[in-house]
Amino acid sequence: MQEVMSENALRDLNTIPGSEKKNESSSKGSFTKPYIGTATENLEEFQKKNSVSLVSPPMNGNETANTVLETGIPEVEYIESENLNDLEDVDTSLKTLLAGLESKDWVLVCEALNNVRRISIFHKDAMLDMLGDVILLVVKSLKNPRSAVCKTAIMTSADIFNAYNDHIIDSLDPMLLQLLLKSSQDKRFVCEAAERALVAMTNWISPVLLLPKLQPYLKHKNPRIRAKTSTCFCRSVPRLGVDGIKSYGIDKLIQIAASQLSDQLPESREAARILLLELQTVYEKFHDLTPTVSEHPDIGSWENFCQSKLSPLSAQAVLRVTNIAREGLVLGS
Repeated sequence: MQEVMSENALRDLNTIPGSEKKNESSSKGSFTKPYIGTATENLEEFQKKNSVSLVSPPMNGNETANTVLETGIPEVEYIESENLNDLEDVDTSLKTLLAGLESKDWVLVCEALNNVRRISIFHKDAMLDMLGDVILLVVKSLKNPRSAVCKTAIMTSADIFNAYNDHIIDSLDPMLLQLLLKSSQDKRFVCEAAERALVAMTNWISPVLLLPKLQPYLKHKNPRIRAKTSTCFCRSVPRLGVDGIKSYGIDKLIQIAASQLSDQLPESREAARILLLELQTVYEKFHDLTPTVSEHPDIGSWENFCQSKLSPLSAQAVLRVTNIAREGLVLGS
């Protein structure tokens, strides 16, 4: 009888659903310890001292550890630039910075990214020699599928633009592409952060250097990327000033803007319209931007200038946009 009961109990145990077995095991306190990346001991010690990017409840050490083990997802705080504090030990931070950015532990990566931001704000000269390597690793974080890492990297990009201006121009291309991609995606809080970073880029990098970097993306196969690029291009051109527009070539700028008037997305077309109105204002105030050519003695007017530089269809589209805007100003006055 005892053997029969043992066999029945064993049979009952074998028929328990997997989820119930799992619950039974977990109720005994069997947790899987999260993987910790291969950062150096110095890095981990330094991050403990300077970490302000993670929010944990005010518990003792054991309770905090259990919280992280049970949830597995620490809460990340996105710190605005003006709220970042200076580092306690800049030298140690610089020595451990690349290791932190390369860590397999995403929490350490976020902390390292915030340290890049602090150094950019408070000690930018100290990171100048390693800036190229830092930017490559920031770009790696921009590609990270974890939103917390991606958004922190986007905020880091904005602070780098603010601090280093034209010094980053040789390393800009991969960062620019990622920011255009992130600003074009559907995840709103990432998209908005990327758009702010692109604004910082157009504000802090010289347009004469930035415009050639933007121009290839105006023909990108992704219409959203074309639209975001058009907006950046439109925002950057006025910063050239009259002399800069003259050097860059107002005819070249008009041709670029005209090509965007027929683009797929309204955002591209609106950016092109704003840019054309800006160029029209500049042209009509300063005729000497374009020397008079003997073959076109009447080139002084905006209409004739457009017709001489654009195809008939493009010139018609440009003139329709600029004339409608002018008529609206006259009616509103």
